[in-house]
Amino acid sequence: MIEKILIADDDTSVVAALQMLLKSQGFEVVSVTTPDALLEQAKKQQFSVALIDLNYQNDTTSGHEGMQMIAELKQIDEKLPIVVMTGYSSVDIAVDAMKAGAADFVQKPWGNERLLHTLRTQIQLHSAHVIGSKLASENTLLKDQLSLAKHAIVAESESMKAMLLQLKKLAKSDMSILLTGENGTGKSMFAEYIHQYSMRHKQAFIAVNMGAITESLFESEMFGHMKGAFTDAKEARIGRFELAQAGTIFLDEIANIGISQQAKLLRVLEERQFERVGSSKTQQLDLRIISATNANVDKMIVSGDFRQDLYYRLNTITLHIPALRERKADIIPLAQQFLTQHAHKYRIPVGTFSAKAAASLEAYDWPGNIRELSHIIERALFLCTGDCIEVKDLGFGLNEHQDQASTTGADGNSAQTSSFEQDSLDDIEKGIIVARMKKFTGNPIKTAESLGLSRSAYYRRLEKYNLT
Repeated sequence: MIEKILIADDDTSVVAALQMLLKSQGFEVVSVTTPDALLEQAKKQQFSVALIDLNYQNDTTSGHEGMQMIAELKQIDEKLPIVVMTGYSSVDIAVDAMKAGAADFVQKPWGNERLLHTLRTQIQLHSAHVIGSKLASENTLLKDQLSLAKHAIVAESESMKAMLLQLKKLAKSDMSILLTGENGTGKSMFAEYIHQYSMRHKQAFIAVNMGAITESLFESEMFGHMKGAFTDAKEARIGRFELAQAGTIFLDEIANIGISQQAKLLRVLEERQFERVGSSKTQQLDLRIISATNANVDKMIVSGDFRQDLYYRLNTITLHIPALRERKADIIPLAQQFLTQHAHKYRIPVGTFSAKAAASLEAYDWPGNIRELSHIIERALFLCTGDCIEVKDLGFGLNEHQDQASTTGADGNSAQTSSFEQDSLDDIEKGIIVARMKKFTGNPIKTAESLGLSRSAYYRRLEKYNLT
């Protein structure tokens, strides 16, 4: 590829000398003698570098015309490298030109080797930048495609099809959204889905588990702090709001924060500004807020556990994510998706589900929703002895919630004392938790992880079922 150089100088002898030199080195040269002609050529063609004099007929000493040309060239093509030519007595002007956007300068009369080296260096840098920008654009596009594929949501059921249509429409707005639904329904996944289809998708998506932030650390975690702001502040820290600037912040388990924390959060949402702890500098907030909870916020407002004014700030619109048992048509497609994902993760054959296993999956009530389905499929992948996952591999037959309880009948055969069909949802959930507690000898971290719960959510269930 022949590199094209744009030359501008009102001295025709200088132009002729430059043309002879550069053409002998294999460059294509376009030369002009006025600023207007220079800008016209820059608009018409793409150049690898521009070599321009700073002084013309209207002003032969100050370089003001050249400075204006640099600014106008940058408006036409901000990536075009500009090399300016100056006299020995005009070094200060050359420095000003570089501050204005010139890439380098050469002095008149020039040395051919120095001039050629300068131009080739700028051409190489420009080519590398162009290629890098193209690769970056392609990489961004690929990342966007992969991100959308990652957050593709199974929607075979009518309820989920309607939900996705609504989500895509709402994503284009900037309104605050509150996601409600049971644990494990995928509220965080839906939050990311909204972000990926929003106008802010190229900016950060910051997820915060509000239930895991203690009251004493709330301001530091959310707003950041300055070095020395308090005893343990050995260095400055950026808060979650600042990290999410221009993007989306997802406040998960929003109902788990205390009243004092709610007041601090409300002030930020109302005024759209905050300060780091220990700083008097106010920062403006520009982000989209999505929050989620599995709690009944209306009841919490009545009981005084949640501020109504904060609730109104969070729920410009509220979307309820249906439980898995309410979207039966999605169970098998989701199970197959998880099977494929886990198989690829562990580099083992994907396999299929037997007809009875598929029927069992559809019949189960899924108290743990999508999270539980994922865990069961992952386990079944390793329990399976062939290419086909059977009912026994799913682990339903173990009835973990019953602690594998069975009784011996009069005929000496083992008979289960209860079944999923007879137990209430709370009985099933309590039984599963008890079984996992025994399996992990009461270790709360391992037990919570095996259930797909955060520690705060796990402890809430212990209190609910009096298992503390």
